[in-house]
Amino acid sequence: MTTATSQNISDIIRERHSVRKYDTNVKISREEIVEILEEATLAPSSSNLQPWRFIVIDDQETKKELRQIAYNQEPVETSSAVIAVLGDKEMFKNIEKVYRSSFDAGFMDEANMHRLIESANRTYPHAPEEVLKNIASFDTGLVSMQLMLVAKAKGYDTVPMAGFDKQKFMDKFQVSDRYMPMVLIALGKAAAPAFKTTRIPAVELIDFI
Repeated sequence: MTTATSQNISDIIRERHSVRKYDTNVKISREEIVEILEEATLAPSSSNLQPWRFIVIDDQETKKELRQIAYNQEPVETSSAVIAVLGDKEMFKNIEKVYRSSFDAGFMDEANMHRLIESANRTYPHAPEEVLKNIASFDTGLVSMQLMLVAKAKGYDTVPMAGFDKQKFMDKFQVSDRYMPMVLIALGKAAAPAFKTTRIPAVELIDFI
């Protein structure tokens, strides 16, 4: 069972490629997008504070407008939906909710819950903004990669797009200064084969010490 599961994961990783040509006739339901995001958000994060939010743009006219903000990248308009991943610089506002939820689920006792809440409250709210930005950036990278793998496992294709006007995006979608637009992920079904790429051999990048 373990071997089969590992092989499935390996296949998904190897089959996932960035797709830039999408079948405009394929429409992914909002319910399925929520399912994808629910699995994606099982990704790890600093102190489990989950510093991410998502804006899903699936309205065709809005995607046309977003395409201009994203420097005319075709997948924005032709994919079924675009998922904007935002980093939360004020993830410390999640502290109480996160640890109380773990307590309610039976994953920790009350004493441990209070200890973790107090510890996180001593650290995160007082951290420099640059540190909070770095944490949010790192963690949104984790959730974004997981999102793309989950989508591939469900038979869909994606492409991450970091090239877009962040300020225009914030203005258009009325994004609070609490959040940082990190990446746009087009989601849909490929209309043409992805352009495949190679990788530097891992043995050239590894030092065992």
